[in-house]
Amino acid sequence: MKVSIFDVAKKSGLSVVTVSRVLNGAGSVREKNRQKVLEVMKELDYRPSAAARSLARGKTGIIGLIMTTMQDSFFDEIVNEINGILAEQGYFLAVAVTKSIRQEESHYLIQEDRVDGIILLSPIEEDHYIIEMKRRNIPYVLIDNQKPENDTYSITVNNYKGGYTAAKHLIELGHTSIAHLSGSEMFRSTSERRNGFMEALQEAGLRPFELVSGEYSAEFGYQTARRWIEEQLLPGAVFAGDDYIAIGVINAFMEAGIRVPDEVSVIGYDDQQVASLLRPLLTTIRQPADRIGAAATEVLLKRIDGSMKRAANLRIDPELVLRQSTGVAEQQSRQEHT
Repeated sequence: MKVSIFDVAKKSGLSVVTVSRVLNGAGSVREKNRQKVLEVMKELDYRPSAAARSLARGKTGIIGLIMTTMQDSFFDEIVNEINGILAEQGYFLAVAVTKSIRQEESHYLIQEDRVDGIILLSPIEEDHYIIEMKRRNIPYVLIDNQKPENDTYSITVNNYKGGYTAAKHLIELGHTSIAHLSGSEMFRSTSERRNGFMEALQEAGLRPFELVSGEYSAEFGYQTARRWIEEQLLPGAVFAGDDYIAIGVINAFMEAGIRVPDEVSVIGYDDQQVASLLRPLLTTIRQPADRIGAAATEVLLKRIDGSMKRAANLRIDPELVLRQSTGVAEQQSRQEHT
């Protein structure tokens, strides 16, 4: 197994930054620590990677990643992919979980002498971040950014196609009464998924059973489904804006004795880990976290080493994952539940 800068840091008992400074020949490192690092490098037969060698040009060997939450298995998969690739290249990933550029975690990372580059994962205040990173000349890449005008260096998912695919799947199963529950309007993906959904319905000459906006949460899905149950007016199928909304919908139906998918089909979005753990297993639209993380890392590293001469926006297609929560529509009307 190839020895990395992290192995040297662990063996020497020093930080990755200190090891990087030794490789960089920085005069700020204590001679005792310098000798310790050099001895460990010799002992482990460590040969600096291209990324580590770039420290000689004043690099830190650290990449910053700013995200708004860690309570999301989809984000977790992206971060794991990024971390794995960076580790192979001799980089250390520093993660800040924050909702604002003004918070200390973000402020610390957005320093030109702290990191070699920054990845923003589904940022909320992306304009402020971009202004500051450009001012400090920090290479960056956005994942799931909210504004099309910031697509210059970004990795996004074709959420329009995802919404279209979800609706098309339900229509092909014979469903004509289809509801859509969407998440927060602050996210670009929300409207894109809804627009794709509506396009598929319009092509089939259908109108939605209901369009409901709320939050990306199981509680929103649960309360909406409870309302349908109390009104005794059910859709034949539901396209949930994410898997958590879908789980809430299914929980409400099952609590009321309404069978999924026998009576109502439900499809989610994201393919969170929980989608393949609950029963019925959730049919969903998968966002390929591995490809997203790999693409973002590639773009950023190319920006850092100067090999990327043109702006790059990569839009990745989502994938339909068929499981147990969707089925063929019954012949009788689904619009009244007795």
